[in-house]
Amino acid sequence: MRTPTTDRGRILLVLTLATTVTVFTATVPLLRDWFDLRVYYGTVHTWLHHGGRIYDYHVPGTTYGFTYPPFAAVSMAPMGYLGLGTAIAAALILNLAALAAVLRILAGPGWRRYGWFGWTLVACGLALFEPLRDTFSFGQVNLLLLALVLGDGWLLSTGRGRWAGVGIGLAAAIKLTPALFIGLLLVARRWKAAVVATAVALAATGLAALVVPGASKFYWTQAMWDTTRVGRLDYVSNQSLQGVLARLGETGRPLWATVVLLVLCVWAVRVRRAVVAGDWTAAFALTGLTACLISPITWVHHLVWLLPSFAVLVRAGHRRIAGALYAVMCTSVVWLWFDDASGIDGFLGSNTYTWVTLGLLLWLPTGQAPGSRRPFSRNASTTAPAPSTAAPTTAAVSAHPGPSSAVVTAAATGTAAGPGLGLARNASSEPTGSTRPAAAKPQSSSSRASSYTVKPPPA
Repeated sequence: MRTPTTDRGRILLVLTLATTVTVFTATVPLLRDWFDLRVYYGTVHTWLHHGGRIYDYHVPGTTYGFTYPPFAAVSMAPMGYLGLGTAIAAALILNLAALAAVLRILAGPGWRRYGWFGWTLVACGLALFEPLRDTFSFGQVNLLLLALVLGDGWLLSTGRGRWAGVGIGLAAAIKLTPALFIGLLLVARRWKAAVVATAVALAATGLAALVVPGASKFYWTQAMWDTTRVGRLDYVSNQSLQGVLARLGETGRPLWATVVLLVLCVWAVRVRRAVVAGDWTAAFALTGLTACLISPITWVHHLVWLLPSFAVLVRAGHRRIAGALYAVMCTSVVWLWFDDASGIDGFLGSNTYTWVTLGLLLWLPTGQAPGSRRPFSRNASTTAPAPSTAAPTTAAVSAHPGPSSAVVTAAATGTAAGPGLGLARNASSEPTGSTRPAAAKPQSSSSRASSYTVKPPPA
């Protein structure tokens, strides 16, 4: 399919795609009801205004409460002086800003050449990506953390390494998963950045210990080690390796630890090769993939950490592979095994997103692709040649109603034909109470779509 060559044609195509995506997102995916944001909001309000303890709060009608390190609650303290509606609006704005920053970094210095048409197509594709739409609907923080981490990657690759590590350190203090990026700095032998990241993480954690000493002691000695506070390991939304093992009935720590060690060995080898080749985009992408795999619980919305991987695939010329994998990540296919993940079909289907993540870890291209520029490109003053600009992250999403694979791939690669195209060149006392009963940790208004469940695990 060829993209329109006139402004009128492009506007009509954009309106058609935007309408299709809007109808899809309003009817097919179930609304998550800002559940995680209501956890943050209720926790902070109870702590600041009602004398409650951070880790004692639960959303009304559920057993779920705050699970992040104490510094996360401290950093969310301003939310305690907002109304819930204002907090939701602020979360949407922050997530949109974080997404814009992520796309800007991944697209590279030539981002303007894609034009309004190309970026509109990218936006339509991103609206279908299940981890991303769940992040917005939950009011989650993962996009903000991804932006902090990629910001450090940009600093390192452009010779502005003086402040590199600050973003990673803050992200690691807010949530444990990004701490693996400190390991990346060590593997890359960026000692100063690793020291900065560690110091920032420790300083933020120390600040939280001064502000909420009791909560800090409880978290680091008890809550951090209790995964049942987060949810069931075998729940279908848990797309980590631990989730795969739990759905097989294997819940022993030794087997999981062995698998994690093997994955970390693969990660270290592949990341080192990427760093030696100067490919910081791939190095950061591989680290995000690995963090999702080795975390005990990786809910579907945590998989926004896969976005840099699609940028790497597109840059390396594997647009069809990127489009196919991206389409799979838009389908919500794992929920077909919500009730029963047994059998071969359950093993393969219920863990689909894990297989995508693992496959990307093993086969994601690293190193400079001929005729392309890394999104984290170095200054012209470096000795490395300066190839052409990298493409945005999004590829085809043909599994959904909306843009055809050719159209969205064109938006991702910047190779659409025709003159005049922006893509033509290569390159109350209860603060969370509501007017209706709260669902039990709803990922939507229906309990079927929850990333967490109040249903006890089978005996």
